[in-house]
Amino acid sequence: MKTSLVEIQDLTISFKSSGSPAVQDVSFTIERGQTVGIVGESGSGKTLTALAIIGLMPPSAESSGKILFHKQNGDIVNLRELKNNQILGIRGKHIGMIFQEPMSSLNPAMRCGSQVSEIIMEHSNLSAREAKEKVIKLFEEVKLPRPEELFRSYPHQLSGGQRQRVMIAMAIACKPDLLIADEPTTALDVTVQKIILNLLKTLSRKYQISVLLISHDLGVIANIADKVLVMYQGKIVEQGKTLTLISRPQHPYTQGLLACRPPLSGKPHRLPTLGNYLSRSSIGDSKNQQKQVIQEYMQEPSELLLRVSGLTTSFSLKRNFLGKTIKEMTAVKDVSFDLFAGETLGLVGESGCGKTSLGRSILQLIRSGQGEILYRDIKVHELSGTSLRKFRKNLQIIFQDPYSSLNPGLTAGAAIMEPMIVHGLHSSNKQRKQKVYELLEKVALQPDHFNRYPHQFSGGQRQRIGIARALAVEPEMIICDESVSALDVSVQAQILNLLNELKDEFGLTYLFISHDLAVVRYMSDRLMVMQNGEIVESGSSDQVFANPHKVYTRRLMDAIPRVELD
Repeated sequence: MKTSLVEIQDLTISFKSSGSPAVQDVSFTIERGQTVGIVGESGSGKTLTALAIIGLMPPSAESSGKILFHKQNGDIVNLRELKNNQILGIRGKHIGMIFQEPMSSLNPAMRCGSQVSEIIMEHSNLSAREAKEKVIKLFEEVKLPRPEELFRSYPHQLSGGQRQRVMIAMAIACKPDLLIADEPTTALDVTVQKIILNLLKTLSRKYQISVLLISHDLGVIANIADKVLVMYQGKIVEQGKTLTLISRPQHPYTQGLLACRPPLSGKPHRLPTLGNYLSRSSIGDSKNQQKQVIQEYMQEPSELLLRVSGLTTSFSLKRNFLGKTIKEMTAVKDVSFDLFAGETLGLVGESGCGKTSLGRSILQLIRSGQGEILYRDIKVHELSGTSLRKFRKNLQIIFQDPYSSLNPGLTAGAAIMEPMIVHGLHSSNKQRKQKVYELLEKVALQPDHFNRYPHQFSGGQRQRIGIARALAVEPEMIICDESVSALDVSVQAQILNLLNELKDEFGLTYLFISHDLAVVRYMSDRLMVMQNGEIVESGSSDQVFANPHKVYTRRLMDAIPRVELD
């Protein structure tokens, strides 16, 4: 019989600057050896709940309620009442945490091995040499390649998946009773995501560690959790055993989270959104809408818009004292394809396969080494300076992270207006400003958003600003580079619907880049699968999905979190 490890009773967290509590009357129990999932959108209070357990709430937060921690010796402590020096004895030793973004939570100035050794030496009497030996064994356990080499490496020298494994090694270094994993797979490839989830599952069973897994994706939670809590606006609106909750969701919010993700069968004209489900009168309409399958696909595209032939792009890894490259890495290898006007061509593959390098090479943001890029009759690879700048009016890009691609010192309106000024569109700033208002409305933002800065918007809103900025110069084609990968599934559905609406309204052509095969299949007429810089498979999206020829494509498909509504 399992015993309680953590009991949370009526936890409420609020901020003086906010009128309503960020977390309100939350109660649940984590048993020893149990994996509990918390799912909800950004701002639902799930991360704040986890931070309260480990004593890392912001200084401006005020809390009430109890967080009871049951020690192995039978003692029960209320974590909320511990002082800073007391919680340090719990944190790391009894409760470990894996943060969402390892690059920002790992010290960039310390070698990875030293960061894990530091935790071990803080909570044990091991020497530096003994701690190093333990870290190398931990790195082997979390399946890091070349553990001794990575011990000496800095975080920026590792891939996203490798950095996450270092965080996992750090979190389990002292064999804690509870491991809190806060969005540990967000923005990772579906294949890496599956590996990380399986690793957490294996370590949990091996060491009898309880896991609190936080995610915005019920598909991720379903693969590992014994019990699921659904949070909405700071409250738990539904909880229960994973299989029961997913197969028979009761709350409209849970139903919406399940339905928002692109289905693996059929292509609805529009993805259901949370708004459809939270407005109870339209729940039935949304389900019917989800089952409507698009029957018309682009059969015979008449106008060739873009032709890429034998494109190769390389990066210099090492130069001699004269500046000559003596070692290079080829990111795009002899890639050729056609893209027709009005089409959405999907490009899918894991991080590092060359997808982004291909997209940026087409725009000549990265100079290609060999091959041709023909846009209508324009030889893009031969353009430079003013002629290249003029060409980019026709072909725009939406970047993966809208926060880093928006100037924090420019308001949303100024960011959208800037490309109009660069390309000399419209006769005055008054006309440009009016055009910005129209674009804000097109992407479902308000006129008063014109004067707000990027930090004042949510992730989904910032992505809408990025879309409006791309539309500002009235392009024919847009490259969508992982433009929904880091968004909540509910916001992702809204952005995908918006992109399809704008495509129909403005007659746009898309090159849609993603590591998520389900999203690419939903958006694309045709898709290409990229591996190690090469196109290894291509065809209509339905054909590739139904009958993949390459093992790599099947591996991408197998890694998709599979949660379907009956």
